[in-house]
Formats: sequence, structure tokens, C-alpha cells
Amino acid sequence: EHHAYLRLMLDLARDGERRFDVVHNNSLHHLPVAMAPALRLPVVTTLHTPPTPWLESAVQAQERCPVTFTAVSAHTAKAWHATAPGARVIRNGIDTRLWSPGPGGPYLVWSGRLVPEKGAHLAAEAARKAGWPLRMAGPVGDRQYFADRVEPLLGDGIEYVGHLDRRVLVRLVGGAAAALVTPCWDEPYGLVVAEALACGTPVCGFERGALGEIVTPDCGRLAPADDSAALADLVHETVRLDRRAARERAEHFCSLDTMAEQYTAIYEELAP
Repeated sequence: EHHAYLRLMLDLARDGERRFDVVHNNSLHHLPVAMAPALRLPVVTTLHTPPTPWLESAVQAQERCPVTFTAVSAHTAKAWHATAPGARVIRNGIDTRLWSPGPGGPYLVWSGRLVPEKGAHLAAEAARKAGWPLRMAGPVGDRQYFADRVEPLLGDGIEYVGHLDRRVLVRLVGGAAAALVTPCWDEPYGLVVAEALACGTPVCGFERGALGEIVTPDCGRLAPADDSAALADLVHETVRLDRRAARERAEHFCSLDTMAEQYTAIYEELAP
């Protein structure tokens, strides 16, 4: 990976100016930032994660870093403020044509990677306390976690339906009365929130990371972090929310078009 980025940056330094107007870096590697001064064209870097030591060093090692930074949420921009104080917030967008509205239905849904930081076990606990069936979908990224924390909660309406392709997942999410979103860490953004809203499915989640930027009272409810009992108490409010309001939130705030327009404006501003 290191050599691949090194070759790329040397190539761009040699003749990138003839081929491109702007370089947009979405990687987490330090070299595109560290070597940006060698390029004779503007570099945009999007911050997708909390601060990482290597990337922080790449910025701080330069007297004046020439990179224009964006962040996927205000939460992420704040986390990077000491290193990249001018980062502009451009939130991730999803294709609202592919994530289409569904009718809702008699169950809750949880989707994502089954790893400790995503908190699927807390979603199962909340669904059971609320008296609602739950269907969980996603790849098992941590088999020990799944065996120890998730499998013991399956049954009696709590079901793991597997790692689904997008079309099947859209039907599953759109067919749910509400989506549970239970991060056990501060999510830099939260694509599953945007995907649920695009399907017209209100969100019931934890107030962590950037979730509070996406979820409004019209389209969801947020409980204190890690509190499955408080989350369960909010389920009955969430399932009564207007599905049209959820969809409208996605169209105006989380769409691919909104994201693309904001990035295009930066490109036009920076391009020589």
C-alpha cells in the first residue's frame, strides 16, 4: 500500500497538472497529504474517521499544509479541529434512487457489520424489552462476538437473516416499522441511518457521534448511549413517525446529489 501511494503521488507530481484539475483523496494513508506540496494542482482530502497519528503527523510536519480538508460530519470536523481547523463539513450521500421507500411492517430492523462497536446485542435487548420482533442483517465481522453476545439472544422474535445483497436489504429495511442504530463508539457519520431514512423507515438510535446531526424529531428518536432500556422506551414513539418525513430528510440532507453538488462547488473554487 505504501509503495502504491508513493508511485501514485510521484506520477501526479510529474504530469498530473496536464491530466487533472483537482485531486480528491479519500484514503486514510498519510502519503497523499504528506506529499501534497509536490503537486502543482489542488488536493482535497476528506476525513472519514477520528484522528489517526500518521495522518495527523503528515499535516503537522508541514509549515503550511496546502490540502483543503472536508469532514463527513460536524462531529468529525470537531475531532480534527486541532489538526485541520478549516475542515468543511460535507456529509456522505447515498443514492436515494436505489434506497427506495418501503411500506413499513410489523418488525424492527438492524443492519451493519456484526462487530462489538456496532452493538447489535443492544439492539436485540431493546427490541425484546419493547416487545417487537427484530431482524438483523449484515456480515459477521467478529465471530467470537457473534457467538458470545448475539447468538444467545436469538429466538423469540429476534432473528439474524444473514449478509444480504443490496436489493434484498432495501426490501428488508423498507419493510420495517423502525430501524435500530446502536453504535458503541462515536460514529463519524452513520450510513445505515441515511439508508433507513431513504427507505422511509424512522430511526431509533443512540445519541453518539454524528447521529444527532442526521436524525431529527420528525424522523427519529435518540436515547442515551448504550442504554438499551431507554432505547426500548422510544420504540413506540418512533414507529408512529411519518415515513414521508423520513424519506424527505434523506432526499434533502443525505442524498448523493446533495453531496455531489457540495464537492463540485469546492472543485470549481479550487481548480485553476
